[in-house]
Amino acid sequence: MVRELTNVVVVLSGNGSNLQALIDFQQRADCAYKIVKVVANRPNAFGLERAKQHHIPASLVNHQDYATREDFERALIQHIDQAQPGLVVLAGFMRILTPLFTEHYLGKMLNIHPSLLPKYPGLDTHQRAIDAGDTEHGLSIHFVTAELDGGPVILQASLKIEPQMDAQMLQQQVHQLEHQAYPLAVNLFAQGQLSLQDNQAWLNHQALIQPLKLSDLQHV
Repeated sequence: MVRELTNVVVVLSGNGSNLQALIDFQQRADCAYKIVKVVANRPNAFGLERAKQHHIPASLVNHQDYATREDFERALIQHIDQAQPGLVVLAGFMRILTPLFTEHYLGKMLNIHPSLLPKYPGLDTHQRAIDAGDTEHGLSIHFVTAELDGGPVILQASLKIEPQMDAQMLQQQVHQLEHQAYPLAVNLFAQGQLSLQDNQAWLNHQALIQPLKLSDLQHV
């Protein structure tokens, strides 16, 4: 029996390089998802152009057009729900979300964050890792909850911080890992293997004691 593809809506603010990685992954025979819509909150977001190039419906919901954060989120929800997604994927979405939004998609929304959470929630993660003298850095993919960058972590990928690295070099290397890791995590969800239960990530009906590693999935 062929499993029906999971509808995915990607929400972003900028360049959309992770969107591109998700689009490229759709060429794989084992891809279990289909990107049905892209929504951006900034009119100059290149992610909108990427969607257009690949004939994916796209919407602009400019947060500056709304008086309150909640008004913006209600409009955003309306645009997302029109596509009837099974999963919402945040891919460089640079807005703090209120419980109005996070509760609406609880258990059905993923985010990628450029640090090894719980280290360095928020911004400037690469410089903060360097300033702290860390020898390791990376990314985390997690379920989105009301706590900023605090939802249960599903998967992490890491790299060694070399002495000559500055924040820009580190960011570039983390981006490369992101483009490998995010499609794999989204595909796990689309295959029905991932879920959120009692504020904990579950894989194949078992609670994840430790986050998955990128290397665990690359050989699958």
